[in-house]
Amino acid sequence: MILKQDDTIGIIALSGDCEKEKVEKAKTYFEGLGYRVRLSENIYEQNRYLAGTDEKKVDELHDFFEDSDIKLILCARGGYGGIRLINKINYRLIKKNPKPFCGFSDVTSLLLMINRNSGIVTYHSPMACSDFGSDKVNEATKSNFFSAISDESLSFKGDKVYNNGFAQGILIGGNLATVASLCGQNFIPDENFIFFAEDLNEPVYKIDKMFQQLLNLKKFTKNCKGIILGDFLGVDNEEWLEDYFKELGLRLGIPMVGGYKITHADEKITLPIGKFAQLNEKTLIIP
Repeated sequence: MILKQDDTIGIIALSGDCEKEKVEKAKTYFEGLGYRVRLSENIYEQNRYLAGTDEKKVDELHDFFEDSDIKLILCARGGYGGIRLINKINYRLIKKNPKPFCGFSDVTSLLLMINRNSGIVTYHSPMACSDFGSDKVNEATKSNFFSAISDESLSFKGDKVYNNGFAQGILIGGNLATVASLCGQNFIPDENFIFFAEDLNEPVYKIDKMFQQLLNLKKFTKNCKGIILGDFLGVDNEEWLEDYFKELGLRLGIPMVGGYKITHADEKITLPIGKFAQLNEKTLIIP
């Protein structure tokens, strides 16, 4: 879809509690681009570390999908809380009212479960507070975001080859810790897929453990045909991390490439979860 002037973007809080200043900056930013903005009713609520109650969040999510004036749903921020909602969502309602649903980090659980249970493409993308609510929005991040939600062909290059080759399948992935927290849920596609991952402030042994949690799932190892890696910021030992990824690439025997701008940093790419993609040596192509 292509957002048009005066289209409404819905900014929703489904994870941690939000800073009003950043929400207002994001709202002003999108209005400056010519869009209307609707904020979820719970966006300034605080329930400990959460943006209000689970029930209110789910009600707001359903309302945003049902509201035909809202053309795109953008999550306000991550933190924690998405996994509390996944078994409370009416996925049939979402399937009947498809529209782009966007976010990253903790929102990964919602991106994967909505895609899996409703069949709509979701977007691992920048968010309102962390990106569009910053003092200076990164232009590459903005450009990648609007290209992806407009269904344009995308091409991204990595720079670290851990195992070379060609792979194709639908894209799934996101924040590694959040993906691992879905083990036990039905989130793995029945078809071949390319998996992408990033994380923040996790020690190498936990990154190893979280990948192993996924690799212990037979369906994951059977259908995963390639892996692309973003940033693992704040890691405790970069040398150990490189050694682990080299070991993992050889052990799995599938294409595995790192160095993509899938990240908590300012400049990030937007990836459509559920769309067909090809990994050809260092290049990820989403036709």
